[in-house]
Amino acid sequence: MQGFPGGAPDPQQLQATMVAIEQACSLIQLHMNPSEAEKVISSLHLSLMPYQACRFILETSQMPNARFQAAGAIGDAAIREWGILTDDNKRCLILFCLNYVMEHANSPDGYVQSKVSAVAARLLKRGWVEFSDQEKAAIFFEVEQSIRGIHGPNRQFAAINFLETLVSEFSPSTASAMGLPKEFHEQCERSLELHFLKDFYCWAQSAVFNTADKILNSNVTIPEERACSAALRLMFQILSWNFKHTVEHASSDAKINSGLRIDTINLKKFECSLVKPGSMWRDILISSGHTTWVLNFYTTLRQKYSYDTLWGDSPIAVSCRQLIVQLCSLAGSVFPNDNGDAQIKHLMMILSAVVLWIEPPDVIAASIRNGGSESEFIDGCHALLSMASLTTGSLFDNLLKSIRHYGTINLLSALTSEAVKSVLDSQSEEETWGVDSLDILLETWNVILGDVDADKSPISVDGVLAASSLFKIIVESHLKAAADSAFEDTDDTEYFHVSVSKRDEQLALYALIARAAPDTTIPFLAQLFSERFARLHQRNGESDPTQTLEELYWLLLVTSHVLTDSGEGETLLIPEALQAGFSNVIEVAQHPVVALSWQCLDPGIREKYFSPRLMEAVIWFLARWVATYLVPLDVSRGLVSRGEIDSIGTNGSQHSRKLLNSFAWENNQGELVLDFVVLISMLALTTYQGESELQTLTCQKLLATVVRRKHTCTYLVQLDSWRDLTRAFASGRSLLSLSGRLQRSLAETLACAASCIKDPEASAQYLRDLMGPIAGCLVENASRSDLKSVAQQADVIYMVCCLLERLRGAARAAQPRTQKVLFEMGRTVMNPLLTLLEIYKNQSTVVYMILKFVVDFVDGQAVFLDAKETSALVSFCLRLLQIYSSHNIGKVMLSVSSSLRSESQAEKYKDLRALLRLLTNICSKDLVGFLSDCDGEGSPDIAEVIYVGLDIVTPLISLDLLKYPKLSRDYFVLMSLLLEVYPEKVAHLNSDAFARIIGSLDFGLRNQDTDVFERCLTAVNALASYHFKERLKGRGGLNSQLMESEGSGGKVQESISSHFLRILLQILLFEDFRLELAGHAADALLPLLFCEQELYQRLVHELLEKQQNPTMKSRLATAFHNLTSSNNLSSSLDRLNRQRFRKNLLSFLVDVSSFMQIK
Repeated sequence: MQGFPGGAPDPQQLQATMVAIEQACSLIQLHMNPSEAEKVISSLHLSLMPYQACRFILETSQMPNARFQAAGAIGDAAIREWGILTDDNKRCLILFCLNYVMEHANSPDGYVQSKVSAVAARLLKRGWVEFSDQEKAAIFFEVEQSIRGIHGPNRQFAAINFLETLVSEFSPSTASAMGLPKEFHEQCERSLELHFLKDFYCWAQSAVFNTADKILNSNVTIPEERACSAALRLMFQILSWNFKHTVEHASSDAKINSGLRIDTINLKKFECSLVKPGSMWRDILISSGHTTWVLNFYTTLRQKYSYDTLWGDSPIAVSCRQLIVQLCSLAGSVFPNDNGDAQIKHLMMILSAVVLWIEPPDVIAASIRNGGSESEFIDGCHALLSMASLTTGSLFDNLLKSIRHYGTINLLSALTSEAVKSVLDSQSEEETWGVDSLDILLETWNVILGDVDADKSPISVDGVLAASSLFKIIVESHLKAAADSAFEDTDDTEYFHVSVSKRDEQLALYALIARAAPDTTIPFLAQLFSERFARLHQRNGESDPTQTLEELYWLLLVTSHVLTDSGEGETLLIPEALQAGFSNVIEVAQHPVVALSWQCLDPGIREKYFSPRLMEAVIWFLARWVATYLVPLDVSRGLVSRGEIDSIGTNGSQHSRKLLNSFAWENNQGELVLDFVVLISMLALTTYQGESELQTLTCQKLLATVVRRKHTCTYLVQLDSWRDLTRAFASGRSLLSLSGRLQRSLAETLACAASCIKDPEASAQYLRDLMGPIAGCLVENASRSDLKSVAQQADVIYMVCCLLERLRGAARAAQPRTQKVLFEMGRTVMNPLLTLLEIYKNQSTVVYMILKFVVDFVDGQAVFLDAKETSALVSFCLRLLQIYSSHNIGKVMLSVSSSLRSESQAEKYKDLRALLRLLTNICSKDLVGFLSDCDGEGSPDIAEVIYVGLDIVTPLISLDLLKYPKLSRDYFVLMSLLLEVYPEKVAHLNSDAFARIIGSLDFGLRNQDTDVFERCLTAVNALASYHFKERLKGRGGLNSQLMESEGSGGKVQESISSHFLRILLQILLFEDFRLELAGHAADALLPLLFCEQELYQRLVHELLEKQQNPTMKSRLATAFHNLTSSNNLSSSLDRLNRQRFRKNLLSFLVDVSSFMQIK
């Protein structure tokens, strides 16, 4: 082939290469010596100009895997060598790949053809900006001819498959990496969308039209069916394109009033994007009757194969349904500007066909259970979701009424009922259709009901009745499943064996359905509670209540979701649907929400029947209910006062709104509820020992919720029960059985409550009473005369650990009002902590807890301390580090670091991470700023503290340890911050410490973690900038520190700047560099160039001299020249000059990326 790159081929060499690749592929298939085989294959991919060899393998080899590797090698080499290929070379490679695919369309090795198609698509995109319109048209001419069926169905399929790959390559989410800036990809994307996508769609449409009759009239499977499936799939893919360059109609009030949505709905689980190809597509999608033809084609095929229950899973059926579902999402100016009439007719037409896939729901579900295909049913659910995303609830409901006597919501309710029954009745994990369809259908309900304007009825009266009926079926089905599973011992047989987050997500969607008909669903839930409570009373202990308690557990969960919304960390509101409903209620006691709330909070039933599982539900319900009903936003922020609420009157929903926003505080009910919260929390923490989930909910959800909200916390701290809890925590032993994590969490919560005490002295005294005994106990333990003899006893170690966890929790609760008291607490235990560190130097757990307390203490106090307090804190940290160092506590790290095999094993070295975080906190700007004003005698040098710590830590962190992400990130955060703040200290480091820092930066610059690489560039920038500025002032900078490296004549000494200049140029020119980091690389490279101009010129000269290709040499020389001379670059490190150099480096990298990674 004329113009094919690679020069004249050597037949013997080509044969030898093919044999080597075939042998390597065979070894990999047989799992024999795979590493050596991979090296052979890699050598082909990385070799210079491998095109003739790859072509020979593709055309000659009988081994599909060898042909696959050859195709991949062509793609890799061409992208890498693009800059040195001629225009003829590039076109020739693309045409060779396309011709190969067409000529081998009958080959059974489809994956090889797919790979060659992908290579052709990738190379075509790479040259897209360079090729003229005529060159592109010439490439696509044969593709179009094949798609239209001129060369037979097999070539037709191959051509369609190529276009499918091409569209995928041009789509940003599936594009291949080419080492080019995003502007290139955006330019290609825009060009394809505006000038080619519509043509591709028309070609695929033509292919479907040309093959349809043959398929419909044939009684056997024919090759045209495969081509038709591929064409339908391509049409679906094109309509999935993210159209960005279309002009849309202005939204008119008439269109909005028609019931069509003008915005895109954000779905929780599924992608939902409106298909807006624009008015230019109207002729082929709308005016031509395209949708009608596709619907009729599928319906005819469906009738033809009605005898085959599995035909719905065939490729042509799946592809056609995917296209139909995507056509549901058509929107915007593709429809005429007729106030939405055409789009509504379009949706009704699709629904009239889709309804055949899913109706009647019970019959379809029974067919699926008997072995029929479920894919049509699931696609029908997807179509409903798409339609709901485009319409309001009322329009969605009306779509079906043109062909049925009921609305779409009634159908949705029936479908959801069948899906719920399927999920709960299914005994096989392989039957997932119920779960899949239920997810889609619940998402549809969420779209219809989730963003409802309370002043407008989202659905009709019939829709409300359907929602009410559905919710009752859901609840009854789940209660039956709960009762049936009550006596199961193994978790995997429980129907609710799903993650908590998935369970809550599903229950929240159930709650939306319940709130669509609150007048019936809330009393229904109240009735169910009454029946279960009556059942328990009637039994009176004579029979097993397990089933009833299990039903109550589920009822509490679903009721919590119905009455409250989730929202971690937010101020929750009573659900609007509940506030707006119940307009006929006059008395608060008669309000269904109020009645249901008090039923759930009834203490009588819990006195008799309690289990850890039921307690979990009660705690969880309490946390959400208190956050919602005891702290309504309008009351707690004073937006609506009690007087204003009372003045609203007794009219309609406003009166109901008043009742719900005030009932919880009437007659001191709120205080009684809070008192119950504290009492039940004490019960959960002391009685149910070992129930970690229950105790976690109590500490981290319930108590944290009531304390985090100041309105409830103000009442809480005045309760006797709260004072009992704090006394039990401070001085009692009943809470010592909690895990360390919960000790810490409980201490933080109790300490945070101090900020809700308005009187400053009372707040301080509260903290002293709470934490004073704990700090005192730690001091007492550290001061024991027999400490050395008893320290290693298990009970003593346990007590010390508990005290440290509590102190750490309190340290994390530091706030402006409580900081002083907490600092004094910390000062009290400083010396005892140093004593304990020496005593427990061989107890890694205690050492780690001491370090973590200090980390959190420094972190919480840093922003509050004055200079004197800061000096005391830093002095303590220095002594802590010195003791740690003197006992060489971390010496075990080096000895085993090389044996680490997993992240979990690396967690054994948590104290290293704690030390790194401590040093980072000390180096924070807050501490640095205060200490700069505190230079009196005896004040520690903060840099000294940090470098002492660094001297301790860096010998323990080997390169093996730096391979573990958590430790690596903490280390380089400290390193970059340290070198930014104190670059001058590097000049005074001893040779070992200096070598460790530079070695770790070398490692980080070659790290795959983007954050680590970025921080290392920041550190290099800081060092090089300091060195350059010092030299400008006539000082030595970092000249005293030299690096030893390998040179052409052996080992040589070089400066820091020359060392990092070599490394950065190597990375930028010869390694895979991420263009998004070009800005950070430019900031590091600019001062290095200023420091080492002679070395830079020499390196550039050496690189140019090595280039054998004149074209490459010329382009490279021009790129290097522009790098340092474009945009009026000056010899300054000011912001403007750095911005100029950033632009220069980005342009440089784009210019050389097409040829500089050639090995």
